[in-house]
Amino acid sequence: MKIKSQRDFWSGLMFVAIGLGFAWGATNYSFGSSARPGPAYFPFGLGILLAIMGALVWFASITVETEDGDRIGAIAWKPLIIITGSVVMFGFILPKLGMILSLPLLIIISALAGDEWHWKDSVISVVVLTLGSWLIFIKGLSLVIPLWPSFITG
Repeated sequence: MKIKSQRDFWSGLMFVAIGLGFAWGATNYSFGSSARPGPAYFPFGLGILLAIMGALVWFASITVETEDGDRIGAIAWKPLIIITGSVVMFGFILPKLGMILSLPLLIIISALAGDEWHWKDSVISVVVLTLGSWLIFIKGLSLVIPLWPSFITG
Protein backbone atom coordinates (compact mmCIF):
# COMPACT_ATOMS: atom_id res chain seq x y z
CA MET A 1 0.00 0.00 0.00
CA LYS A 2 1.44 3.34 -1.06
CA ILE A 3 0.26 6.53 0.61
CA LYS A 4 -0.48 9.04 -2.13
CA SER A 5 -1.57 11.90 0.16
CA GLN A 6 -0.08 12.10 3.64
CA ARG A 7 -2.52 14.80 4.76
CA ASP A 8 -5.58 12.81 3.76
CA PHE A 9 -4.12 9.58 5.16
CA TRP A 10 -3.54 10.93 8.66
CA SER A 11 -6.63 13.15 8.77
CA GLY A 12 -8.80 10.23 7.60
CA LEU A 13 -7.40 8.01 10.35
CA MET A 14 -7.96 10.78 12.90
CA PHE A 15 -11.60 11.20 11.82
CA VAL A 16 -12.18 7.43 11.98
CA ALA A 17 -10.67 7.23 15.48
CA ILE A 18 -12.58 10.22 16.84
CA GLY A 19 -15.85 9.11 15.22
CA LEU A 20 -15.58 5.59 16.58
CA GLY A 21 -14.60 6.99 19.98
CA PHE A 22 -17.73 9.16 20.12
CA ALA A 23 -19.94 6.32 18.90
CA TRP A 24 -18.45 3.95 21.48
CA GLY A 25 -18.83 6.56 24.26
CA ALA A 26 -22.48 7.05 23.30
CA THR A 27 -23.21 3.38 23.98
CA ASN A 28 -23.10 4.15 27.71
CA TYR A 29 -26.35 6.11 27.35
CA SER A 30 -29.89 5.21 26.40
CA PHE A 31 -30.63 5.22 22.65
CA GLY A 32 -34.40 5.59 22.91
CA SER A 33 -36.31 5.27 19.64
CA SER A 34 -36.68 7.28 16.45
CA ALA A 35 -39.83 8.90 17.81
CA ARG A 36 -38.23 9.68 21.20
CA PRO A 37 -34.46 9.68 20.81
CA GLY A 38 -32.37 9.27 23.93
CA PRO A 39 -29.10 10.99 24.82
CA ALA A 40 -27.02 8.44 22.85
CA TYR A 41 -28.96 8.81 19.60
CA PHE A 42 -27.37 12.00 18.23
CA PRO A 43 -23.72 11.50 19.29
CA PHE A 44 -23.76 7.88 18.10
CA GLY A 45 -25.11 8.86 14.69
CA LEU A 46 -22.64 11.72 14.30
CA GLY A 47 -19.77 9.51 15.42
CA ILE A 48 -20.63 6.87 12.83
CA LEU A 49 -21.00 9.52 10.10
CA LEU A 50 -17.63 11.03 11.05
CA ALA A 51 -16.00 7.59 10.96
CA ILE A 52 -17.52 6.87 7.51
CA MET A 53 -16.32 10.23 6.17
CA GLY A 54 -12.87 9.56 7.63
CA ALA A 55 -12.79 6.15 5.99
CA LEU A 56 -13.64 7.73 2.63
CA VAL A 57 -10.90 10.34 3.05
CA TRP A 58 -8.44 7.63 4.11
CA PHE A 59 -9.39 5.44 1.13
CA ALA A 60 -8.89 8.38 -1.24
CA SER A 61 -5.44 8.96 0.26
CA ILE A 62 -4.25 5.56 -0.92
CA THR A 63 -6.04 5.52 -4.29
CA VAL A 64 -6.01 9.07 -5.70
CA GLU A 65 -2.62 10.28 -6.92
CA THR A 66 -1.52 13.76 -5.84
CA GLU A 67 1.16 15.90 -7.38
CA ASP A 68 3.60 16.08 -4.50
CA GLY A 69 2.17 13.57 -2.05
CA ASP A 70 0.55 16.33 0.06
CA ARG A 71 3.31 16.24 2.63
CA ILE A 72 2.47 17.34 6.15
CA GLY A 73 4.20 20.58 7.01
CA ALA A 74 5.43 21.88 10.33
CA ILE A 75 2.97 22.21 13.20
CA ALA A 76 1.82 25.80 13.72
CA TRP A 77 2.51 25.90 17.47
CA LYS A 78 1.63 29.56 18.10
CA PRO A 79 -1.99 29.36 16.81
CA LEU A 80 -2.45 25.94 18.40
CA ILE A 81 -1.38 27.18 21.83
CA ILE A 82 -3.26 30.50 21.60
CA ILE A 83 -6.56 28.97 20.48
CA THR A 84 -6.40 26.03 22.90
CA GLY A 85 -5.46 28.38 25.74
CA SER A 86 -8.29 30.78 24.95
CA VAL A 87 -10.86 27.96 24.94
CA VAL A 88 -9.57 26.63 28.29
CA MET A 89 -9.61 30.19 29.67
CA PHE A 90 -13.21 30.61 28.45
CA GLY A 91 -14.25 27.47 30.33
CA PHE A 92 -12.77 28.81 33.55
CA ILE A 93 -13.99 32.41 33.35
CA LEU A 94 -17.51 31.88 31.97
CA PRO A 95 -19.06 31.13 35.39
CA LYS A 96 -17.37 34.17 36.95
CA LEU A 97 -17.47 36.80 34.19
CA GLY A 98 -20.60 35.68 32.35
CA MET A 99 -21.11 35.32 28.63
CA ILE A 100 -21.11 39.06 27.91
CA LEU A 101 -17.43 39.39 28.92
CA SER A 102 -16.10 35.83 28.43
CA LEU A 103 -17.16 35.37 24.82
CA PRO A 104 -15.56 38.62 23.55
CA LEU A 105 -12.32 37.66 25.33
CA LEU A 106 -12.39 34.25 23.67
CA ILE A 107 -13.02 35.74 20.23
CA ILE A 108 -10.38 38.47 20.45
CA ILE A 109 -7.64 36.25 21.91
CA SER A 110 -8.38 33.54 19.30
CA ALA A 111 -8.28 36.12 16.52
CA LEU A 112 -4.78 37.11 17.62
CA ALA A 113 -3.58 33.64 16.60
CA GLY A 114 -3.90 34.52 12.92
CA ASP A 115 -1.27 36.19 10.78
CA GLU A 116 -3.53 39.11 9.88
CA TRP A 117 -5.45 40.72 12.71
CA HIS A 118 -7.77 43.67 12.16
CA TRP A 119 -9.62 45.20 15.08
CA LYS A 120 -12.70 46.00 12.95
CA ASP A 121 -13.09 42.33 12.00
CA SER A 122 -12.71 41.33 15.65
CA VAL A 123 -15.33 43.85 16.81
CA ILE A 124 -17.79 42.67 14.17
CA SER A 125 -17.16 39.04 15.19
CA VAL A 126 -17.61 39.90 18.88
CA VAL A 127 -20.94 41.65 18.28
CA VAL A 128 -22.37 39.03 15.90
CA LEU A 129 -21.23 35.98 17.87
CA THR A 130 -22.17 37.34 21.30
CA LEU A 131 -25.61 38.43 20.11
CA GLY A 132 -26.10 35.15 18.24
CA SER A 133 -25.03 33.10 21.27
CA TRP A 134 -27.40 35.05 23.50
CA LEU A 135 -30.28 34.53 21.07
CA ILE A 136 -29.61 30.82 20.54
CA PHE A 137 -28.52 29.59 23.95
CA ILE A 138 -30.26 31.87 26.41
CA LYS A 139 -33.42 32.99 24.58
CA GLY A 140 -33.93 30.09 22.16
CA LEU A 141 -32.83 27.06 24.19
CA SER A 142 -33.38 28.58 27.67
CA LEU A 143 -30.01 27.31 28.91
CA VAL A 144 -28.85 28.49 32.30
CA ILE A 145 -25.67 30.31 31.33
CA PRO A 146 -24.56 33.31 33.37
CA LEU A 147 -25.00 36.38 31.20
CA TRP A 148 -23.36 39.01 33.43
CA PRO A 149 -20.41 38.79 35.83
CA SER A 150 -21.18 37.32 39.25
CA PHE A 151 -20.02 40.51 41.01
CA ILE A 152 -22.79 42.46 39.20
CA THR A 153 -25.65 39.98 39.63
CA GLY A 154 -24.83 39.17 43.25
